[in-house]
Amino acid sequence: MIRKLEEDDISEVLKIWLDSNVEVHNFISRDFWFDNLHFVESALSQSEVYISLYNNSISGFIGLNNDFIEGLFVDSKYRSKGVGKRLLDYIKLNHHLLKLNVYVKNIRAIDFYKRNAFIISRKFIDELTGEDSYEMIWSKL
Repeated sequence: MIRKLEEDDISEVLKIWLDSNVEVHNFISRDFWFDNLHFVESALSQSEVYISLYNNSISGFIGLNNDFIEGLFVDSKYRSKGVGKRLLDYIKLNHHLLKLNVYVKNIRAIDFYKRNAFIISRKFIDELTGEDSYEMIWSKL
C-alpha cells in the first residue's frame, strides 16, 4: 500500500533516510548525513512525500517537489523487492516529467533509474558534497 506521509511516520522515515544514505553513499562522510538530518526533517513537511507500507511497516518512501524527486529511499530489508519501482510507478501516474539527481558513484541507483526509463541529461558537481552527479529525467511518451 502507498499513502501520503503522516506526522506519526516521520521518525521512521528519517531513520530509513539516514541508514540508507550512510550505507549506500559510503564515499561521503557519515557526519555529513547526521549533520543534515534536521534539514531533511524540516523539508519533509514542505514536500510531497509518499510512503510504501508492508505489514504496517514503512518499507520505503519518495519525496517530491513539483516534478523533482528529492529522494527515493527503501529500507535495506526491502531492497530488490519492487518497493522502489512501485513508488516510482505511483508518482508517474500524475506526472508527465520527472527529474532527479544521483551520485555518479551510486551505480546501483543509476541502473535502477535506467531500468525505469530515466535517462541521464547532464553531469555536474554537487555543491554540498563535491561529488560528481547526474541529473536524470523521465518523461511520459
